[in-house]
Amino acid sequence: IMYVLYIYSFFFKILLLVITMIDPNFFLCLLVCLSSTLVQSTQAGPVCPIGYFPCGNLTVCLKQVFHCNGNKDCENGADEENCGDNSGWADMFDKVHWKPNPQDLPRECFLHLYPKSCDCIETELECVDTNLNTVPQVSSNVTLLSLKHNRIQNLTNEVFLKYTELQKLFLQNNCIKTVSRTAFLGLHKLLRLYLSQNCITVLKAGVFQDLHELQWLILDDNPIKKISQQLFTGLKSLFFLSMVNNSLEHLPKKRICAEMPVLSWIDFEGNHIKSLSSSTFVGCNELTVLSLRGNQICFLPDRTFTSVKYLVELDLSSNNIQELPNHIFKDLQFLQILNLSNNPLVHIHVNQFDKLKQLQSLVLEEIEIPDIQIKMFSSMKNLSHIYFKTFQYCSYAPHVRSCKPNTDGISSFEDLLANLILRVFVWVMAFVTCFGNVFVICMRSFIRAENKLHAMCIKILCCADCLMGVYLFFVGVFDVKYRGEYNKYAHSWMESLQCRIIGFLAMLSTEVSVLLLTYLTVEKYFVIVFPFSNIRPGKCQTMIILISIWIIGFVIAVIPIWKEDLFGNYYGRNGVCFPLHSDQTEKALAKGYSIGIFLGLNLLAFITIVFSYVSMFYSINKTGIQTTEVRSHIRRDVAVANRFFFIVFSDAICWIPIFLLKILSLLNVEIPGTITSWVVIFILPINSALNPILYTLTTSFFRERLKQLVYRYRRNSSTHKNGRKSLSNSIVWTDSSSRRSSSLRLGFMKRLSSGDNVINSKH
Repeated sequence: IMYVLYIYSFFFKILLLVITMIDPNFFLCLLVCLSSTLVQSTQAGPVCPIGYFPCGNLTVCLKQVFHCNGNKDCENGADEENCGDNSGWADMFDKVHWKPNPQDLPRECFLHLYPKSCDCIETELECVDTNLNTVPQVSSNVTLLSLKHNRIQNLTNEVFLKYTELQKLFLQNNCIKTVSRTAFLGLHKLLRLYLSQNCITVLKAGVFQDLHELQWLILDDNPIKKISQQLFTGLKSLFFLSMVNNSLEHLPKKRICAEMPVLSWIDFEGNHIKSLSSSTFVGCNELTVLSLRGNQICFLPDRTFTSVKYLVELDLSSNNIQELPNHIFKDLQFLQILNLSNNPLVHIHVNQFDKLKQLQSLVLEEIEIPDIQIKMFSSMKNLSHIYFKTFQYCSYAPHVRSCKPNTDGISSFEDLLANLILRVFVWVMAFVTCFGNVFVICMRSFIRAENKLHAMCIKILCCADCLMGVYLFFVGVFDVKYRGEYNKYAHSWMESLQCRIIGFLAMLSTEVSVLLLTYLTVEKYFVIVFPFSNIRPGKCQTMIILISIWIIGFVIAVIPIWKEDLFGNYYGRNGVCFPLHSDQTEKALAKGYSIGIFLGLNLLAFITIVFSYVSMFYSINKTGIQTTEVRSHIRRDVAVANRFFFIVFSDAICWIPIFLLKILSLLNVEIPGTITSWVVIFILPINSALNPILYTLTTSFFRERLKQLVYRYRRNSSTHKNGRKSLSNSIVWTDSSSRRSSSLRLGFMKRLSSGDNVINSKH
């Protein structure tokens, strides 16, 4: 027994040391949580917020828009790897912006006329950043003309008229203000025209009328406020139209594709477009990609996308859309990528996506879905990538291969407990909690205590704490059961009766333990602060109080299950079935109830305990009574108070992080799930595991009785081994008599310093 006690006493020190070696940031996370500054625990690589991705093993996070966009935005090129959910930008822009190795280029120039500051290769001329104020005079057989990063402000009449062989024209970053209606006259073979990063405010109708072969028109980052249908006259071969980050407020009310019958790609990202009409995209029969990201669209007519039946990608993210018509996507049977993220959607219809049979990627980041159902996504059999606001939503799309975010800090797409340390630690805590409390119950029952009422209270407290070990045990069991395929069963698990039952056990254990601790503290408060009042409950009163505490704890834990129509799935909001963290989809009554328990009842109990101990120590320090008898009474009560102080101190360490988490959750502060997981698995149960040590193993009375038992056991074993039975009986009788008298003297002395006889000593 002594060896078991030694192992149990040093267990937590060793365990904390191991945790520190495995995860050095564990205590840092707790310290940061206590200071209200939340950070994410260190894992095997950088942890990025929602909407960002890491550059491989670098400590750099980039926005998801940089993933597979054709440019190496990460130093190690990790952003261009694993492009399984790529929308196609990479392939297209690689072809447009591809530059061959200079060693492979011929050095001969076939142009007879061009500025000396420019670089010429065959019939291609680059005059980049050469301080040109006007379009230079070059040979008419030029096929590529790059005038990027110059000081050209005006494109005059027929400035490119003689360049009939020109195929690619780059005019970016010039701050061009005016473009003549006939500036591009004669460019019958032009395929690519780049006018981005300029100062163009108006483009006159018919300015592109001679560009019959134009395939790419890039007008990004210009303060263009208005466009008309006649602006695109002549663009019969236009394939790609990009007007990103302009100042457009309206699109042409008539058909935008009337003059561009083969238009396949439209990008109007980052404008001020507020509305679309049902005829805007009529005639865009070849349209495959449509991006309206970052506009101010509030409403979409029911037949907005009826004419774009071959649309493959649709981006409506970062708008002001509050509700989508029920059948707005019914004609998009070939759609593969749909982005609705960052919209204030208040409702998504159950059959909103039923017709999207070919959809492969669905982005719903930063969208609350209070009425989410599995049926919303079950019809999309080809869906492989889905992006939600919270990990809990992933359980409603169990057939999807990749769901982001793939963890809430507690569970992951694969496992109920995402962290390896948590998966091991949940078993350790379950064993330690159950073993410690059962051991104390047995020892308290076997060793007769002088204060029976106090011993009964301790055993009742151990029973409550033992329930926390049972809770952790079942969490570990179901973690093993769903290992490797948790998301497949996540929804059914969180909705199951088993999850509700273990959540009920955890809540019952927590509340009964808190109330019992408060009762014991208040009892000691009256004993020390009012030593002559005799305000002490008897056996009957103590039984009534204990039964009442269990009834209150039971009612608190069972109400959310009993009134499920009002509370929703109160315990099944995460994989560990404990209602610690609130979110926007939680019902108002459930959120209020949780706040009332954790920031009302539990916080009041904590304040009561702190106030009681402050008053006790103040009363002891200020007492002026010098009577030896009274001082001995107070000394014995102080011994009890000191022991209870460490119990309260351990409770404070456990409860302060929980109070802070609830307050921050109430203020809608984003809380990293890793901190929540450590609080649920480690901080909350460790109090239940420590209580047996603090309540029993540290008391002098219990230690002395245990030593006596061990001594008797050793003496009896020794005499039996020597085979002197008759003599041993005499020795045992004599020794027992002497030890009985010695024990009485020793017990008398110990009762002067032990806290377990504090109640009887006052009678």
